[in-house]
Amino acid sequence: MTQSPTAMLKALCAGVALALACLSGSPVLAAPTETTSAVQPGASPRIFPTDPTRRQDGTRWRLGYLQGGDYADYPVILEAIVRGLVSLGWLEALKLPDTGSATSREIWQFLAHNAKSEYLQFVDDAFYSPGNFDSSLRAPTRDALHTRLREGRDIDLMIAMGTWAGQDLAREDIAVPTVVASTSDPIASGIVRSAEDSGFEHVHAKVEPNRYQRQIRLFHDIVPFSTLGVVYEDSPEGRTFAAVSAIEEVASDIGFMVKSCHAPFNNVSPQQAMDGVTACYAELASQVEAVYLTVHRGLTSKSIGGVVDALLKAQVASFSMLGSDEVRRGVLMSMAQADYLPVGQFHAEVIARIFHGARPRELSQVWLSPAEIAINLKTAEIIGFDPPIDILLASDEVYDSVDTASP
Repeated sequence: MTQSPTAMLKALCAGVALALACLSGSPVLAAPTETTSAVQPGASPRIFPTDPTRRQDGTRWRLGYLQGGDYADYPVILEAIVRGLVSLGWLEALKLPDTGSATSREIWQFLAHNAKSEYLQFVDDAFYSPGNFDSSLRAPTRDALHTRLREGRDIDLMIAMGTWAGQDLAREDIAVPTVVASTSDPIASGIVRSAEDSGFEHVHAKVEPNRYQRQIRLFHDIVPFSTLGVVYEDSPEGRTFAAVSAIEEVASDIGFMVKSCHAPFNNVSPQQAMDGVTACYAELASQVEAVYLTVHRGLTSKSIGGVVDALLKAQVASFSMLGSDEVRRGVLMSMAQADYLPVGQFHAEVIARIFHGARPRELSQVWLSPAEIAINLKTAEIIGFDPPIDILLASDEVYDSVDTASP
């Protein structure tokens, strides 16, 4: 059950964002709402509208999609982008397939055949995915798409979902505008040059500066652990997905030890990925005081229950990189994120501005998630953790049970 703090408690905190800023030592920052030029420092920003418009020849804009494989967040974020476009008037409201069970491909095909819009077309055969993160299929899929984008000229904008997709479209020989979504760290993964400049005229990626450093510092402020466990695939991509560099940076600064366990996600079946993750967290549970649950293809709605069980039995504190849904399932805490609608709105506005003539590179990439805490009091009780009163006051989402009913 989710309970919202009362207005009186929020007043005592002087606002959730301020309370978290004091706890984490981070400044209160607001996400930008207008565009700025990253290419011409000091120049006046060009402002672009977001209202619907057609191509110059009066036809609809044609959208394509690329992902590295099926991942739980991808259909959810795709739906959020569509909701954002609906809110801006680019297409009529519609009921999408359940993102809890539908794949991104199924949602895309539904949009291609059912979306009603005078301005947008979700091109049915412009959905590209090399399967379940199968590296042997990555290059052929990428090459086929590159050929189409360079020679076919029938796609006006690509949605690149995930790190693989962003990397495969962040290339000098591609000119089609590309909006990159759902990446742990687009800078570290080489998709964009910096938060201020993507480095490619056609590329835009959402960047949250120091997002994971802020999470880990907040976690340590609340639960001053001396050993932190993390699970990731031991590869450049796996380290990026898990924000290993951010973890190591904060560990060196604060002075705690990091214990890692490696679980593969590339070139393995979904079940193998889940088995590896479950085994790793069970192994770490007896070795650490806290764990940072990182983004991993094997950490799913099906495997999270076994992971949480192992952590609760060992009375290990936990923090979810992903968000509050895992707190509902029994992780101790995370940053509150009831849904992805604000993220989808951000991407939708970027898409709208590109169709009004903006170069993706000149649009601001910086987006900061709301500074709010999600905490599970039942988990705290089981592991013997007594949350400080100021944390409870600053919490936007409070759960008093562990949801074991979800699949």
